[in-house]
Amino acid sequence: MIKEIEKTPTTLFTVLPGTPLESLLTNSYETVCSVSTLLLDLSDDLTGKHRDVALAIHQLSELSVLLVGQAMDQHTPRT
Repeated sequence: MIKEIEKTPTTLFTVLPGTPLESLLTNSYETVCSVSTLLLDLSDDLTGKHRDVALAIHQLSELSVLLVGQAMDQHTPRT
């Protein structure tokens, strides 16, 4: 009798193959928006160089929000 050996995952989290593009875009958008909000909240508690770094990362995350939002609009235009 041959036993099936389960393949051990190499990562803790995975994205299921075949996940619809709309779901991937929506989850990416919500995740990046959350990161952006957390960074802005964090920057309120920081000063000096650390605050500047947090705000710079926030700005990059806002650019990601715009990019993913544009990808969502191209995939599923709003009506």
